Amino acid sequence: MIYRFTFSCEEGDPQFRRVFEADPDATFLELHEAILKSVGYPDDQMTSFFLCNDEWEKEQEVTLVEMDSNFEYDNMVMNETRLSDLIEEQGQRLIYIFDPMFERYFFGSLKEIKPGTMNGVECVESKGKAPKQLKSEDPLAGIERNDDDFMLDDEFKDEYDLGDLDAEGFQDLSFDDGTMF
Repeated sequence: MIYRFTFSCEEGDPQFRRVFEADPDATFLELHEAILKSVGYPDDQMTSFFLCNDEWEKEQEVTLVEMDSNFEYDNMVMNETRLSDLIEEQGQRLIYIFDPMFERYFFGSLKEIKPGTMNGVECVESKGKAPKQLKSEDPLAGIERNDDDFMLDDEFKDEYDLGDLDAEGFQDLSFDDGTMF
């Protein structure tokens, strides 16, 4: 059996598409490496795969390294998880997060399961230019920080006297008995 995956992206070149053929026994790490190679990205980000439902809602995560997860599904690791462990039917959707800071990703799906054998994962079709891996924008851009005002904006400072916000004004509050509210 050979899995045939197609990945695309909603940003950048509308012609962007990568098609991969994979041995079902290949790992998600092998698919990750093939994706990076096909788009020319360095392997220096904490990327993840997510299996998705029909509405592209994230379900099972497969991470590059083992991490604690608050997600309702167990965390799985790319180098330990075979494609066939989680993907069994044509049409299965998944996303590949290539820019974790801004949660940018490629949309993928298992387009075909065809007869045959192969080893590993191979990019068999490459169209269009991939978007830049990382946005150059600073996620904290536009936020002024001054240690004297603890990031309070001017509107807040104009409305309240900062002298009223000292520790003395909060002495009568006690959180020990659980009766805060």
